[in-house]
Amino acid sequence: MSGQFLEKGKISCLQMNLGYKCNLNCNHCHVEAGPHRHEQMDLAVIEDCLRFVKNARVKTVDITGGAPEMNPNLRYLIHELRKLPFVESILVRSNLAILDEDKYEDLPQFFAENKVDIVASLPCYLEENVTYQRGKGVYSKNIRILQKLNRLGYGKAGLKLNLVYNPGGNFLPGPQQELESAYKENLRQRFGIEFNSLYTITNMPIGRFRSSLEKQGLLDGYLNLLTENFNSENLGKVMCRNLINVDWQGRVYDCDFNHVLKLAIDIKDNYIGSIKPGDLVGRPIKVGSHCLTCVAGAGSSCQGSLKNKAV
Repeated sequence: MSGQFLEKGKISCLQMNLGYKCNLNCNHCHVEAGPHRHEQMDLAVIEDCLRFVKNARVKTVDITGGAPEMNPNLRYLIHELRKLPFVESILVRSNLAILDEDKYEDLPQFFAENKVDIVASLPCYLEENVTYQRGKGVYSKNIRILQKLNRLGYGKAGLKLNLVYNPGGNFLPGPQQELESAYKENLRQRFGIEFNSLYTITNMPIGRFRSSLEKQGLLDGYLNLLTENFNSENLGKVMCRNLINVDWQGRVYDCDFNHVLKLAIDIKDNYIGSIKPGDLVGRPIKVGSHCLTCVAGAGSSCQGSLKNKAV
């Protein structure tokens, strides 16, 4: 990928990483979030992000973390975004288990009232695989929250509930449509759970997942797998063309993965409050070997496989 040239187009999606604090300590987490982390986006940075959204007339705001629910400014951010008629989608990426805690148990109702799309990570529909990635007891919490979301109308009555699958090891995800069918059949039959779509996301060889591969002597093999499955058809569909990512301090990146690798966009005074939307268009996107993850096989983005995505 280092020889490939990609450039930024018009920004339609602002991805905000509200911080690395999380209730879980998942072994595949690329941002290495957890209960021990304290970095969180403050209100001043959020206000500057809101100004960028207004100036760029951003259509989608993608809120992630860590567990974004743990940021005390989340409700304010969503309230302010809901006032903007051109924002078509506000989505929150949730590990679900956080919504089972007393402090956050009213958030599903708040999300529903504000028509927030929920992108919920469920690494597998089988308990043992979720336990391996996320820890004991997480699966049962996920099921309870999914059922609660269904009662609020998510996955059924116009409120979007999308699940995320990522492989449990050093292999590419299977076909998204087939996995979605298996998820829907299993969760419906066993728990009466409904959801809209499944996103398959390839594990990025950075953060904890990279460390795990290195310890097992599997890193080179995984990188070779990504290289061997390079698919040039995905280059025109990668999310970094029309997305920017903002970290908890307001610094701007081409994607959440470049953010983790500290590959900030080369622009004077790289801070979301100082950047004009037009300054980004046409700028070269920073790429590296890790970018093979997004273009290998059927492709991978924060909204799933690239296979059927229009250019």
